[in-house]
Amino acid sequence: MSLILAVDDEPQLLRALITNLKARGYRVDAATTGEIALEMAARHHPDVVVLDLGLPAMSGIEVIYGLRGWTEVPIIVLSARDAEREKIAALDAGADDYVTKPFGMGELLARVRAALRRGAPSTEEATVITEAFTIDLTAKRVANGNGEVRLTPTEWHLVEVLVRNAGRLVTQGALLREVWGPEYGKETNYLRVYMAHIRRKLEPDPSEPQYFITEPGMGYRFEPEMAEG
Repeated sequence: MSLILAVDDEPQLLRALITNLKARGYRVDAATTGEIALEMAARHHPDVVVLDLGLPAMSGIEVIYGLRGWTEVPIIVLSARDAEREKIAALDAGADDYVTKPFGMGELLARVRAALRRGAPSTEEATVITEAFTIDLTAKRVANGNGEVRLTPTEWHLVEVLVRNAGRLVTQGALLREVWGPEYGKETNYLRVYMAHIRRKLEPDPSEPQYFITEPGMGYRFEPEMAEG
């Protein structure tokens, strides 16, 4: 049975979601805050997230960014706000679909079925632990034995792309386009400079990297298990 994570701070609506989803044979996790939602997602790896934007404290948009740090799980956003900019913000953050309140339960269930057809169960881990450092993709934090390691936004983006593709070569062009934008592709000197910064901060021996590996003339690869010396 597919697992749906329903996130809403309105008790009546959340109960309705749980009842209707369970009646259709789905397993359901329920959360009333963004913090609880991210915890549940990291623990249970839902197949679809149904997410209200208007949450207390941590907003729905922040939850989307937190999820997209480590998983491609389909996200259906619920909101009473029907302004165009709200839809664009949610979709740009990584949501897959958008339903405006009030909505018919039949429509929402149809969108859940469509999301399940498009998506696949998530198997990514929210936290990557190596012998030298730990990367929390949800919180966007890196720590080693001395505490938190401060990365610039660009350094983090490079680390995130490589870690999400652990063990696979990511080409120079793909990294440049992902981090700097679609108009980039030949500025390989950017990558050399930033990868040197990342290695100085994270590698036990930056001169002989064991985690962030260069494939000469091709790209870079993240190896979560340190190679034997």
